[in-house]
Amino acid sequence: AGPGVRDEELSKALSHALRHDPERYGLALDREGWVEVERLLDALRARGGRWATVDRAALEAMLATATKQRHQLDGDRIRAFYGHSIDAMVEHAPASPPERLFHGTSPSAWASIATEGLRPMTRQMVHLSADRDTAMLVGRRKGRDPVLLCVEALRAHEAGVVFHETNDAIWLAAAVPAEFVHEVTDDA
Repeated sequence: AGPGVRDEELSKALSHALRHDPERYGLALDREGWVEVERLLDALRARGGRWATVDRAALEAMLATATKQRHQLDGDRIRAFYGHSIDAMVEHAPASPPERLFHGTSPSAWASIATEGLRPMTRQMVHLSADRDTAMLVGRRKGRDPVLLCVEALRAHEAGVVFHETNDAIWLAAAVPAEFVHEVTDDA
């Protein structure tokens, strides 16, 4: 990013602006979550200090080297792929999921998931990971001793649950009934 602004800081600022609080940055997202790149950059530069020199090149460099693809750049506009806690809903076409997906959570949340299923809570959609490691990283954000859940995604899909693929690592669903979710143990 610009002098003094690390890629991680820029990524977090983008996510905050595009997923959670665009009004705070003076941004108005369209109904699919897009905003003009220059408006976003102007909002970031308005933070002043080391942010004053953040430009499109810094943005593109951060996006190109990001380990997780959280943002989508399309010409002169940008949006967050997923994770919105605001009303903007990024459209992802329904897709047939792999046989299993994973979700990391806290032990206390697992207690309610076991009976009520996976629900989006403060987000618009339930986030599921294509691999165990990513799910455990997410789970560690929710507690020191996370629980790894397996979602029988293909069975759920065949029963009518609609899944959306955002990229090769993250899948979304409006909700997943408890019958398709179980805890992963060492022998399962």
